[in-house]
Amino acid sequence: MTEALSTAEQGKWPSICITQVNQAMLQLDQVTQRNAAQVEESTAAAQMLRAGAQSLERSVAVFRL
Repeated sequence: MTEALSTAEQGKWPSICITQVNQAMLQLDQVTQRNAAQVEESTAAAQMLRAGAQSLERSVAVFRL
C-alpha cells in the first residue's frame, strides 16, 4: 500500500509544481506592476521638482551681479 500511495503522490507532484510556478508568476506580475507605478510617480515628482527649480532659478536671477 505504501508503494501505491507513493505512486499516487508522485502523480500529484507535477500539478503541485505547476500551481507553485503559477503563484510565483502572479507575484512577479504584481511586483512588476507596482514597480511600474512607482516609476511613473517618481517621474512625475522629478518633473515637478525640475519645474520648481527652474522657477526658483528665474526668481533669483534678478539678484545676480
